[in-house]
Amino acid sequence: MLQRIQSIFLAITIIGMGVFVSFPVWTKIAVGGEQQASLTALKLTHQLNPVQSNIDSALYLLILAIVIAGVAAFALIKFRNRVLQSALCAVNSILMSTLLGLVVYLTFYKAAKLFDPQIPGDYTIGFYGLVAAMLANVMANRYIRKDEKTVQQSNRLR
Repeated sequence: MLQRIQSIFLAITIIGMGVFVSFPVWTKIAVGGEQQASLTALKLTHQLNPVQSNIDSALYLLILAIVIAGVAAFALIKFRNRVLQSALCAVNSILMSTLLGLVVYLTFYKAAKLFDPQIPGDYTIGFYGLVAAMLANVMANRYIRKDEKTVQQSNRLR
């Protein structure tokens, strides 16, 4: 049913991906303050001075986040088929790990070297939305498996 705890965790996964898409993921400001860089789900922006900036597209982060939210929404409405729900959560875990790997790659290996390599930058609320979505997905999968185990045990007792 939709009122089970795993449905709440799947909804938190969808909300977390919405936060990831809506807010900046990472920011970095130079010591002098004239240069700054930021990563969102759409682009990596490096502002050289007040009038000049370089923008690299990161549209694949947005597409992956939308796919993750879609898989979580599909798993949410498939509450009668717990085996499928569990499989969808496993697929979502792989997709979220890929998304996290891409974010770490972009921040540590691409954006951090733009200026002041000794300053790593700061992760912002978008990154924590991704982390919350990952944790909620793991918890949803745990409760789905627990629910399936309970149903299997009750079938043996009949």
